[in-house]
Amino acid sequence: MKRLRTVEGGQWTVDARRRVEVRRTAFVGLLLASVCLAGCRDTQAPKTGATASGVDPNADQVVFTSRTMITDGGLRRAEVMSDTALFYDDNTRMDMRNVHAIFYSATGATDAVLTSRTGRYLTRDNVLEARGSVVINTVDGRRLTTEQIKFDSRVNQISSDSAFVLTEEGREASGVGFVSDPDMNNLRILKGSRAKARDVKVPGA
Repeated sequence: MKRLRTVEGGQWTVDARRRVEVRRTAFVGLLLASVCLAGCRDTQAPKTGATASGVDPNADQVVFTSRTMITDGGLRRAEVMSDTALFYDDNTRMDMRNVHAIFYSATGATDAVLTSRTGRYLTRDNVLEARGSVVINTVDGRRLTTEQIKFDSRVNQISSDSAFVLTEEGREASGVGFVSDPDMNNLRILKGSRAKARDVKVPGA
């Protein structure tokens, strides 16, 4: 291949300039073609929150990472959080996924903490329903497991018609259905009541 000749002053010859211009034009054309191909290849519409998460398109409103306060007569009864909340019936029904709720006493102190797979809050009635692997842990060590509970903030009461197990230090109670306050201090078993002592581990024994 011939070397590019130069003349005085270091200027390229006419032939050398033409070769460079041809190469430059070809490079620009190749670059533009690559950009066009890349743009044509990505023809799929971007995923939205609804399509990515499988959210019901019939919901009036969808809120991710929701936080809701349940009050009665100006008194805070519970705080409910969820990964996803879907609103229906003119925003009077709230269906939630991966629920985490905190129950409060009349003085504002935490009574218990609830977790469940799903939940429903009826804003007109101030009633919260939790379903699926429901667990309630009280601040003083009681633990209740069931598949469904209902919390009525108007009377500050939780209830269930499902089988449940309540455990605390040295004791275990079970049955089908119950009525109680959120901190499980006054629990009434509706049927199938059973109770048994549990082994208590003594430190150092």
